[in-house]
Amino acid sequence: MSYVITSPCLGEKFGECVEVCPVDCIFEGEDMYFIDPDLCIDCGACQAVCPVEAIYHEEDLLPEDEMFIQKAKEFFASQE
Repeated sequence: MSYVITSPCLGEKFGECVEVCPVDCIFEGEDMYFIDPDLCIDCGACQAVCPVEAIYHEEDLLPEDEMFIQKAKEFFASQE
């Protein structure tokens, strides 16, 4: 996984990240967006436009935000 969407996105879902993603790897969930790690090319375009600063590179996540990696995995597993 490269980029992860974290708690500031919960309930916000502005969507600028979806619009700029060159590979369409961001999907809308019930309460937030999720980045598909299998499609993400690690370009950072989404991070640059996020108005609530919710997108971080996996390596830069704070310990309290690491749960969003699992939340994304569960979201994509439920889409299969």
